[in-house]
Amino acid sequence: MKKLFLGAAIAMSSLAFAQSFGVKAGANFSNISEMEADTKVGFYGGLFMNAPIAAEFSIQPELLYNNLGAKEGDYKLNLDYISVPVMFQYNATPKFYLEAGPQFSFLISAKGKEDSKSVDVKDELNGFDFGVGLGAGYWITPKLGVNARYVAGFTDIAKENEGDAFKNNNFQVGLAYKFK
Repeated sequence: MKKLFLGAAIAMSSLAFAQSFGVKAGANFSNISEMEADTKVGFYGGLFMNAPIAAEFSIQPELLYNNLGAKEGDYKLNLDYISVPVMFQYNATPKFYLEAGPQFSFLISAKGKEDSKSVDVKDELNGFDFGVGLGAGYWITPKLGVNARYVAGFTDIAKENEGDAFKNNNFQVGLAYKFK
């Protein structure tokens, strides 16, 4: 029994030391399904932790601010979320990885804007959004990398919708920096 506890303690401590932390930021290119709207350009940024779980696999939970929405003529819908993606990464090489995983997003602000008039539309939208992300990344140096990810929304973001579901769709491209 003592050997089992000792082995578990060694495994846990080696996992703790193998983790890396960092920041990431970039551009969002988003739209909403079932809206005949153009792509809206926004921003994302936040923190990540990367923890190896096997030689070629790691898990990367993130905490991100996401500016999503859509643009239709002069009207722009700005949706601000706090997103928590949990990406499972396959490290194809020491520098290149593929990733997939769920994303849980919480609406913090929603504004419809036309010309200089802004209207709060948060009460008309669901406060939670669920999506799945697929992406890839490349570490240019051991600390600096580029990444791209597509996140397909599965949740109808409209509260009282009797028609087709309105879902967030988002393509992200950006930079990541590891502290360790």
